[in-house]
Amino acid sequence: MKLLLDFLPLILFFATFKYADSHKDWAAAFATEHFGFMVSGGKVGTEEAAVLLATLVVMVATLAQALFLKLRGKKIDLMLWISLALVVTLGGATIWFHNETFIKWKPTGLYWGMALVFWGSVQFFKRNLIQKMLGADLELPAFVWQNLNRAWVLFFATLGIVNLYVAYNFSTSTWADFKVFGVTGLILVFTVAQGVYLSRHLPELPDDKAEPAKAEETGTQP
Repeated sequence: MKLLLDFLPLILFFATFKYADSHKDWAAAFATEHFGFMVSGGKVGTEEAAVLLATLVVMVATLAQALFLKLRGKKIDLMLWISLALVVTLGGATIWFHNETFIKWKPTGLYWGMALVFWGSVQFFKRNLIQKMLGADLELPAFVWQNLNRAWVLFFATLGIVNLYVAYNFSTSTWADFKVFGVTGLILVFTVAQGVYLSRHLPELPDDKAEPAKAEETGTQP
């Protein structure tokens, strides 16, 4: 349920953009009729309607996501707070100015914001957020936690740069595909690589625990 809630704004953005992009005349007329008051000049063109509608949908979805968590008494993650602030400011600018560049900067702002949080928490508050999130379940040397934190900082910083490269060098449709599938794939690869790195530093089970586990696997008793 949480995973679906986390990805819902992204899914809705992608679905809305793809549908509107394949029905440009309808999208322009619909956006002008219903949301023209939110747009400078009051009229939405066929080439900008898809991203404007998708931006409006992701704004509403992100606001609803935060409100849903708040009403249920759940903690709103820092990443969601950053995303909400960016989607309201940059999304609003995208709609008013008819300029998709603003919303294309939103993922980069989010990634760089997270990189800054991970870096700043160690530099200024001596708190490793990766260790804080995973330390209760994993026993690792201090240098491993430091390396993990640096890896996440570098990953988010790089992801922000890659997003801008795609945004400025490819079509909006390609950028939308990358935003959903490309970023998801990169996160998956990074997570697997992180898991491989962690496996090299996890403490081995003591002999008195390892032997019963081995016996259970073979169906014999020690």
